[in-house]
Amino acid sequence: MDYDVVVVGGGPSGATAAEDLARSGHSVALIDRAGRIKPCGGAIPPRLIRDFHIPDEQIVAHITTARMISPTGRMVDIPIENGFVGMVDREHFDEFLRTRAAEAGAHRYTGTYVRIERDTDGTHVVYRDKESGEEDRLTAKLVIGADGARSNVARTEVKDGDRIPYVIAYHEIIEAPGKVGTYDPDRCDVVYDGQISPDFYGWVFPHGKSASVGMGSMVKDVDLKQATAALRASSGLTECKTIRKEGAPIPLKPLDRWDNGKDVVLAGDAAGVVAPSSGEGIYYAMVGGRVAATAAAACLKTGRVKDLQLARKLFMREHKSVFKILGAMQDAYYKSDERRERFVSLCHDIDVQRLTFEAYMNKELVKARPLAHIKIGLKNLAHLTGLVRPEAV
Repeated sequence: MDYDVVVVGGGPSGATAAEDLARSGHSVALIDRAGRIKPCGGAIPPRLIRDFHIPDEQIVAHITTARMISPTGRMVDIPIENGFVGMVDREHFDEFLRTRAAEAGAHRYTGTYVRIERDTDGTHVVYRDKESGEEDRLTAKLVIGADGARSNVARTEVKDGDRIPYVIAYHEIIEAPGKVGTYDPDRCDVVYDGQISPDFYGWVFPHGKSASVGMGSMVKDVDLKQATAALRASSGLTECKTIRKEGAPIPLKPLDRWDNGKDVVLAGDAAGVVAPSSGEGIYYAMVGGRVAATAAAACLKTGRVKDLQLARKLFMREHKSVFKILGAMQDAYYKSDERRERFVSLCHDIDVQRLTFEAYMNKELVKARPLAHIKIGLKNLAHLTGLVRPEAV
């Protein structure tokens, strides 16, 4: 059959776009490769849970403390006041979202995207069916490319879609019941150490009976598996059983354009919407899927292809400032271990702690405390210029 929209990719972004469009009465097809699990710490903020109606059974852990660890081993525990960080397991969370999209009316197809063809009959998405191994095609008025970082849809359909900078992320899901070594099932550990990652960070994130231990880097000669092994060892998790291992690119900068001006719009990692510095992606992917669905619905209603530009405009209107600030933080503090040491030292500050997690949980800059923002700006400058010495461990 012909569809209003074919969504390529069934991760959080694509599944959200498909569900939103199906619920608004559009005919939607969702093409996804079965069995792929993205390496991801799995953290989601309360705003995501509220905005996208995530049931509690999908939350495998409720985190109440974040620990920042510096190159010298300084540890700063940041309590998460008036909230929590929810943790999901992507193996089950992504399938939950795809199933919910199907229940809303989206038609699911299992296969791998090959290309887009156009003729007098319309736009056709060619994919390789997983069961038959043969090429098949779906006809649509519009296509949403939500096929992840290094998106094939973006590469072939959108200007500069193949030029997104990215880190390669790798993690291992391990069995980690209870407290083991320095591991705490109620705390996320973020490790800023050049021995683990020379330009990003490592993480140890609880997932209930399991945990995600991993890191990322843009440096090509970094041994991701060796770095992760070192991270496991430092946390006392070496002997824990490994359940699975995964690696994939994570984009670091949104594309300047998300549509091709005729029938394709990008969403999620394909558009580059992972937060700089933190690497947070699930929330922004789902927002990206939602605004792509909004743009597609507008285009279908008006017939104006210019309406596809709404996806990027709506996203940037709300999140551009946060991305800009996080990008500046990454540029300032991830360059060397000396800078990382100063960054963790800055995290001792109570204003930094409170504003950081208020912004994280609600996904907006906190405007109610102007004096606190001024104080943080001055302290940040003092740390970067060396006027303040990092506190002793």
